[in-house]
Amino acid sequence: MKLDSISALVTGGASGLGLATVRRLRAAGARVGIVDLNAPSEELLAELGEGVVFAQADIADEASVTGALDAVEAANGPLRAAVHCAGRGGDRVRILDRDGNPGALDTFAEVVRVNLVGTYNVLRLAAARIARSEPVDGERGAIVLTASVAAFDGQIGQTSYTAAKAGVHGITLVAARDLASRQIRVNTIAPGVFDTPMLARLRPDIRQALEATVPHPSRLGSPDDYAHLAITLLENSYVNGETIRLDGAIRMAPR
Repeated sequence: MKLDSISALVTGGASGLGLATVRRLRAAGARVGIVDLNAPSEELLAELGEGVVFAQADIADEASVTGALDAVEAANGPLRAAVHCAGRGGDRVRILDRDGNPGALDTFAEVVRVNLVGTYNVLRLAAARIARSEPVDGERGAIVLTASVAAFDGQIGQTSYTAAKAGVHGITLVAARDLASRQIRVNTIAPGVFDTPMLARLRPDIRQALEATVPHPSRLGSPDDYAHLAITLLENSYVNGETIRLDGAIRMAPR
């Protein structure tokens, strides 16, 4: 898919992986709608320039995302691409605590609600918009979802996060097959340890220890590494139904 002049959506686009993706899309000539719970600053919006619009939304709420999509399409035209980066971290709750008590169910349900139900909500609502467009060069558009290496190498305390991200991986091929008749591709990126605002709170020695666990290159992933792959998945019309690990060959230890 050619990105120049298309209308694209990036959830979680106000920071981190999403913001890097917005920058890459703008560099490719796309008009971009940022959907996030937190509004980007006026300075950032000015820096990103014309063709970027912000709409606030809770990704797991149908009315909220529908309203955001309405606003994005009103400003930038019919949707052709969506990159879903929005989500939340896990709860680090053990199945049984030190006293043998079971972990809380409500926190498990909330992590799954945001990361899996929210992903499906964005997927289905974005796909409905993209499906209305006329095909160009044999496709109507493409969607990129975000899982995590935790989908494959979940660590102790990541039960809820792993369940959610494994679910995102699990629906990728099904979604690609389901939406093939609509000429919409679906792929997923599974990032490893990335230099995002979540990890920025860690002590320098902990960050260095994380970097050392990555075989090559031995560093944290940068948001632009993610954005680079997201753009490739949007552009390459033969990549479909794939979950791609973006992790420097890391395999997470049990803890």
